[in-house]
Order: sequence, then C-alpha cells, then structure tokens
Amino acid sequence: MKKAVVIGATGQIGRPVVAALVRDGWAVTAASRGGGRDAAWDGEVRAVRLDRADGAALAEVVGDGCDLVVDMVAHDAGHARQLTGLADRIGSAVVISSVSVYEDGAGRGFDTQGEPGGFPAYPVPVAETQPTVAPGEGSAGTRKAAVERELLDPGHGLPVTVLRPGAVHGPHSPLPRELYFVRRNLDGRRERVLAYGGRSRFHPSSARNIAELVRLAAARPGSRVLNACDGQTPTVAEIGAAVDAVMGVATRTTYLDGPPAGSVGLTPWSVPLPVVFDMSAAARELGYRPVVSYTESLPETVEWLTGALRGREWRACFPLLARVYPDLFDYAAEDAWRGV
Repeated sequence: MKKAVVIGATGQIGRPVVAALVRDGWAVTAASRGGGRDAAWDGEVRAVRLDRADGAALAEVVGDGCDLVVDMVAHDAGHARQLTGLADRIGSAVVISSVSVYEDGAGRGFDTQGEPGGFPAYPVPVAETQPTVAPGEGSAGTRKAAVERELLDPGHGLPVTVLRPGAVHGPHSPLPRELYFVRRNLDGRRERVLAYGGRSRFHPSSARNIAELVRLAAARPGSRVLNACDGQTPTVAEIGAAVDAVMGVATRTTYLDGPPAGSVGLTPWSVPLPVVFDMSAAARELGYRPVVSYTESLPETVEWLTGALRGREWRACFPLLARVYPDLFDYAAEDAWRGV
C-alpha cells in the first residue's frame, strides 16, 4: 500500500481527506495536535500527535519516507520549508492554500476589503493566473502567498499541488458561515434582512470536494496551483432559502439595495461584488467533478451545527466566527431598524 501522512487530520478538511485516501487504498498516518482523540478512525488509520511548528517532530512522523504528505495547516514560509527540507523522503505533497492570495488589477484583495473603495473587483470567474499578493507576514493572505512561493520553487524537487479553496463549509468548521441562518431559525426569527439585494456570491468549497481534489492530485503528482471550489456559486439569498428548506421553516426576507446598515443585513457572505473562481483547470488537469453540491451537503452541516449549539452559547462554540463577526446576531438593532 502507498503511504500518506495527513497533517491537520482532525480538522474540517482533514477528516474527509483521510476518509477519501483510505477509500482509495492508501495507508494513512493521521497527524494532529490531539493525536486523533477527537476523531474515530478506522483500523486502517494510524493516529499520531504532531506540533506543526516542530520540524523535528514532522521529520519523525515522515520517518524513512512516504509517498504523499497532505498539509492542511501550512500557514507560513517556515512550514513550507519544513516540507521541502524533506523532499528526499516525500514522493509528492498536496498543500491547502487559500483564495485570499488573489488581488485584482488595482492591487486590491482580501486585506483591503474593509477600506473605502477597497473591495477587489475580480474577474468572473477568477483563474489561477490571476495576480496574487506579495508574500509576507502581514496577514493570512500574504503568509499563504509566502507558503506558495516556497513550495512552487522548482529547486527543491518536490512535486507539490497547491489547492486554493474559497468559503469552506461542512461539519467541524471553526468559521461556519451557515450558522447565520441556522441559529436564527433555531431562535424562531422568521424575518431577516440581506444586504446587496441578497445577490452576494462568495464561492463555497465543500470540505468533501476539497478532499476529492486531494485524492485526485495524490494519484497524479505534479507541481501545480488549482482553485478548489464547488461546482456552483449560490447567492446568499439562495443559501438562506436552502437552509430554510433543510430545517423546514419559512422566512420572510427584506432586501437592502446597498451595503449593510451597521449590523443589519450583514452576513458572512455579504460582499458588494461577486467572488467566483474558475474550476476548469482542476477539471482539465485532474478530471475533477464535484462529489457533492452545496445544497446536497447542507443537511449534515445543519445537523452538526444544531448539535454543537445545544445548550451552549454560540460565541463559546465558535470563538473565531465571533471574533470575525461579533454582531452577527444583533436582533435588537434589526428590530430597531424595522421600527419594532
């Protein structure tokens, strides 16, 4: 059996990646901080503890060699150099980056979107040839750009597929955007407000579809960069309607023509311009076809979120989401805007 090491194996993307590789006949070593305590692996999976910052520990996990390393948590150039430093012991690698590396023709990107006039005007769709931000340490996007630069340097000789997902969704997410609709429904809120006429589009990436891309890239090693998104890009209004359908509720939606009024109308998908990515290269190079659509994936996400919230406050469940969107459920502001 071919041997694979999956770093970050118990995370949102790592779990379906491990499952996909096992189904494809790989002997998988699942590396994570908890050593698998948060995941029930089948007998084919070897779980080990790993501190991603510890290069010596990573080298020990790789051991005498493996055919594949999949890295979900390469967050800076140092992490990338840890991998390339083991090039003589690794057959190939697949590394998760992010669409946050892209910038538009005017130098705008994810880092400038909070500035006046700073939201990027990307082409629709964005291909992998689109310019990227300069590598650096200033933000998540610039750090991912630094990771990519190190990994795509042909000098180290390690074949690396870099995958750029969009708005990742599915169970075990630290930033579950679907919570916006799920919690409102659980709270009995049967009215909502959506900015930008509900037309905002931010390309989703199912963790299961990303895992399929990992599986395909593992079977066809090479040095490449590919977008890693779903087959469709639903609008925020369509996402809300799909969540309602899963939960069996009916909600009346009011639309703002423009941006949110403070927190009113704000959602994790509320963007003034479309953010859509071209998936033709993945289809052409790897034969990629999404294994699940956004709506098909929703029931398991809704079930997971409902269970996670049971008896718990949402900020305690999802601290990252709370930091990024602290006013996501400001019902008082919404009621005041309506004049209730």
